Amino acid sequence: MEFQNKKTALILEGGALRSFFTCGVLDYFMEKDIYFPCVCGVSAGSLCAISYLSRQIGRTAEVNLKFVNDKRYMSLHSLIKDKMIFNFDFLFGEISHNLVPLDYDTFYNSTEDFFAFVTDCESGKSVACEKGKCSDILKACRASSSMPVLSKIVELDGHKYLDGGTANPIPFEWAIENGYEKIVLVLTRDIDYRKKPLSGMIKKVYEKKYAQYPELLKTIYNIPDHYNSLAEQIVRLENEGRLFVIRPDEPVRVKRMEKDTKKLEELYAVGRRVAENRIDEMMEYLLY
Repeated sequence: MEFQNKKTALILEGGALRSFFTCGVLDYFMEKDIYFPCVCGVSAGSLCAISYLSRQIGRTAEVNLKFVNDKRYMSLHSLIKDKMIFNFDFLFGEISHNLVPLDYDTFYNSTEDFFAFVTDCESGKSVACEKGKCSDILKACRASSSMPVLSKIVELDGHKYLDGGTANPIPFEWAIENGYEKIVLVLTRDIDYRKKPLSGMIKKVYEKKYAQYPELLKTIYNIPDHYNSLAEQIVRLENEGRLFVIRPDEPVRVKRMEKDTKKLEELYAVGRRVAENRIDEMMEYLLY
């Protein structure tokens, strides 16, 4: 499908394995040959975007279903041994090269603009890493998905980065500021979801881990209020017709580190169903 308005963006929220909803949506888009001129991925949303840009229907779901219970991929073993709950060395190494190969040529040659959002540990601010401009966009995706405490800081182009959702979980404001006129959000939570305040115990864990990054700590402490403010803005802008939102139509019971493959398959099916049910409405929003 050819978009007449090139200032059209697709924004993919994170949520670790809740992104199976996003997998279902994107696989449906690919089957319908719908590729947005600009794709923005945050955290696990950036990982979903990789297979979307490489035109590999089903790949992201296949990777997770095959390896979610493999200690080489996601486990306390990996957290203790390699300091990361998700083993990105395995994901971007053996999996992507041999086990469930990524089509690197198609990914790198894709004409869509692609931004992986990360959080700068020194400033605590959001950074958009662009394919073709940052030195290693796949490493940027790794950084974007590196959850605080559960992952190692990723160094890229002289900066230290962590999970993009820390500073900017749903970067629609960035899209608006950069002149995008049609913006589709794929969210991994239902319309009523709001984050709860961080507990004192959790704050102490962060303080111990990131004492040398005071601006990052401020950003982390602000996550619930920031997310909830964005959620309210999204509902308002959606009602005004300025954004189009695809989200789960009921609360998501899948955990971030879900190991029940049946639950993951069910969430994938929800993503496909919601995308199919809303495709006509979305196309009307995009084309008129």
